[in-house]
Amino acid sequence: MSTTSNNDSHDSHDNTEIGNAGSADGFRCGYIAIVGRPNVGKSTLMNVLIGAKVSITSRKAQTTRHRITGIQTRVDAQFIYVDTPGFQTRHANALNKTLNKTVSNTLTSSDVILFLVEAGTFGPADQQVLDLLPKNVPVVLVINKSDRIKDKAVLMPFAQKIAALRDFTAIVPVSAKMRFQVDALENEIKRHLPENPPIFGPDDITDRSEKFLAAEIVREKVFRLLGDELPYTSTVIIEQFQQEGNLRRIFCAILVERDTHKSMIIGNKGARLKEISTQSRLDMEKLFGGPVYLEIWVKVKSGWADNEAGLRAYGYE
Repeated sequence: MSTTSNNDSHDSHDNTEIGNAGSADGFRCGYIAIVGRPNVGKSTLMNVLIGAKVSITSRKAQTTRHRITGIQTRVDAQFIYVDTPGFQTRHANALNKTLNKTVSNTLTSSDVILFLVEAGTFGPADQQVLDLLPKNVPVVLVINKSDRIKDKAVLMPFAQKIAALRDFTAIVPVSAKMRFQVDALENEIKRHLPENPPIFGPDDITDRSEKFLAAEIVREKVFRLLGDELPYTSTVIIEQFQQEGNLRRIFCAILVERDTHKSMIIGNKGARLKEISTQSRLDMEKLFGGPVYLEIWVKVKSGWADNEAGLRAYGYE
């Protein structure tokens, strides 16, 4: 795996050496924002588009908290996907205000926007995201989970209902999970990318460091294994990340707000924490391409999600 980052990266890339990724002559390169209400499949879609797991997925809504960049380089184009947090309409704490600012900044600096909705479902939360989209950026309506609609005849009126709300450049039904119509979506995106030389190297798949990705993997396992039991306000910080040859030694802490949350994560005789650790380690080894030694602690730090200075310290911008 090759990541590229200005800091914390243990496998960084010199972006001046593009290799055979292409030149500016006819080559297209640009930023694509993936937006939608929480839990419509934004992270899953980005992972499928770039062919690697760089953004965490969970049935629990609102798991993506950072602006995650995933990179896919083809012979004639480089797609730089930005998976944004779902726009937060509940709980006006410092964390959610920071997340909403991230979404807004991403939208205005993108070349193309993918507006994701779930097939057959369009509610007030979807409308709120649609209202945020800038008028001067091409927007593709992506109807995800379309494989779940057994009667395909209902998809057309559903798409027409949403299309009446805005002038979309295209409407593409997909199933990110089943890889249905993903190539068609990529071709549609490419049409709207500006002619530019590639920004990243041909092997780069993200601009995030391995340290960042390790924290995200652990956070995904926490949310996946605890579901709705654990409140939204828990996070993961990497306290040490050391590389010795091909081996990565990673020491991290899961931050929670209460002692009861801590005991939830640890589980009976430590069984749940062990499962989080095992699943995290296996995912890291697959992504980093080498062995990982992982130690995880659970720490109680009340009020971290409503403290702006603390949020910056934990990497939320």
